[in-house]
Amino acid sequence: MIPNGYLMFEDESFLDSTVAKMNALRKSGQFCDVRLQVCGHELMAHRAVLACCSPYLFEIFNSDTELHGVSHVKFEDLDPEAVEILLNYAYTAQLKADKELVREVYSAAKRLKMERVKQICGDYLLSKMDCQSAISFRNFASCMGDGRLLSKIDGYIQEHLLEISDQEDFLKLPRLKLEVMLEDNLSLPSNGKLYSKVINWVQRSLWESGEHLERLMEEVQTLYYSADHKLHDGSLLEGQTEVFGNEDDHIQFVQKKPVRENAHRQKSSSSSGSLSPSSGTQHGKLEWKYIASEKTNNNTYLCLAVLNGILCVIFLHGRTSPQSSPSSTPCMLKSMSFEAAPEELEEKLLLPMHYARSGLGTAELDGSLVAAGGYNREECLRTVECYDPKKDCWTFIAPMRTPRARFQMAVLMGQLYVMGGSNGHSDELSCGETYDPQVDEWTQVPELRTNRCNAGVCSLNNKLYVVGGADPCGQKGLKNCDAFDPVTKTWTNCAPLNIRRHQAAVCELDNFMYVIGGAESWNCLNTVERYNPENNTWTLIAPMNVARRGAAVAVYEGQLFVVGGFDGSHALRCVEVYDPARNEWKMLGSMTSARSNAGVAVLGNLICAVGGFDGNNFLNTMETYSPNTNEWSPCVQAFSAL
Repeated sequence: MIPNGYLMFEDESFLDSTVAKMNALRKSGQFCDVRLQVCGHELMAHRAVLACCSPYLFEIFNSDTELHGVSHVKFEDLDPEAVEILLNYAYTAQLKADKELVREVYSAAKRLKMERVKQICGDYLLSKMDCQSAISFRNFASCMGDGRLLSKIDGYIQEHLLEISDQEDFLKLPRLKLEVMLEDNLSLPSNGKLYSKVINWVQRSLWESGEHLERLMEEVQTLYYSADHKLHDGSLLEGQTEVFGNEDDHIQFVQKKPVRENAHRQKSSSSSGSLSPSSGTQHGKLEWKYIASEKTNNNTYLCLAVLNGILCVIFLHGRTSPQSSPSSTPCMLKSMSFEAAPEELEEKLLLPMHYARSGLGTAELDGSLVAAGGYNREECLRTVECYDPKKDCWTFIAPMRTPRARFQMAVLMGQLYVMGGSNGHSDELSCGETYDPQVDEWTQVPELRTNRCNAGVCSLNNKLYVVGGADPCGQKGLKNCDAFDPVTKTWTNCAPLNIRRHQAAVCELDNFMYVIGGAESWNCLNTVERYNPENNTWTLIAPMNVARRGAAVAVYEGQLFVVGGFDGSHALRCVEVYDPARNEWKMLGSMTSARSNAGVAVLGNLICAVGGFDGNNFLNTMETYSPNTNEWSPCVQAFSAL
């Protein structure tokens, strides 16, 4: 039709044809004027197309002073496959992603400010959520700061809390145990107000005492619920108390002001680590929130809440007080005291890590044990925990930039280095990073020349060495040996190993590097090689008594201690030591737990083994070995001499 003298024509096939052609041009790199560098992968595209669909990239391009030539935009924390999916969407308006990649697509869409895609991915995740995945989905939504997703997930949790409480992710959550003493004929009120007041009590406890949340969780906290419907701090001694809470509230708390001489008020943005916040609220106030609760049996209640930004489980158990307590301010009864007797202290177990970790990196740094990354079942971790033997406590330091497992860690010039490994999405990584304890920050280091996981890492003569590892298909070991100079920030090749190896234990002793055991493909090795940097040669030395891969090694008083591992059939408890002066190995006392892919470090005069896999479970426990007694112990007393 030609109304009013104007030619009007609409080509229904033109748009689809043009879009398809532009996407083909992108994939072939023709007329492209922007390169996206994503974790070592380079993706070509057209600036105008990306600027139309991504406000984030529009801002970058708009501020780019180079009006001619090719723009470079670098992303080190996004998944290359996810970015490729978003590029296809930008050109075709079609979003196609495997279910395993939806979270990564969501994260990339959030970064690029592609709100529509983010919403579609969020709705898809909600549609796939079940009791087994609810906690994992909530942690993800919290990290993304997505209030819409969080509210819907919390609604689901409220309806299915008991079923969710049986799942593995729920069982791994940190937990606060409260025992509430009750007057005769009283029971705990089963409403949300009780838990809101418990949250207020936790807030006040932390604020008044300066303690960290994990300290409250180390032992059962005793409260007292009196006949006048007030909840008192059970650790009160005789003296003045302070009542807080609104006067018209049915439940109130009575808590004694702290008397500790060095008490200080804890800042809400404390940088000392504590438990890892479940939401990205580093700037501003961390979240305190009641989510859901259920009565599990008579006078026992289960609650899920966010405490100081950390998703936690609160257990409340009410039991009748052994004797009548005053309805006014109660005094702590001796029979209720949780102070441990001396003999009980001797048997107190070392505090476990917050996360079970296998294939983790460990090192001693400034008298503490650092445990980084690793995996537990399906997920590779970014989190890094630090154990203080004097306080028997684990705190978090800055997380790594990249989730990774099946890697090793070394200390070089006072900084931690990690290289390669697996991120859970691909079999191997080429990227690495270094941690500066002075600023609590991880930064990238130049990538390896080859992607690899299960490689050995150690420092030698002010250089970082990466040895062996699995090939890109993960089927056989490598002979590669590379050295990194932290001053020039360059990699150089060294002489190759005599035997292909992955999952070998690697360490430095007396200006030599030792590579111990491992596997060629999956056949475990007992052979050991020693590298001399003076003449760039590898020499086979005495073999171990037990072939093993995934073992850990520590150096103590001029000897090598090789711990645990896997012999091809079983996770191992056995330990052996190498004396370089005699060129011989001998067996030592075995660990209390079998551990493959565990981490070790020397703290003082003890060798610490942490995490790993025992053949059935991923471990968060730690035990220590005393060379003086040739015994392993999982108890705190071992550190008493430090």
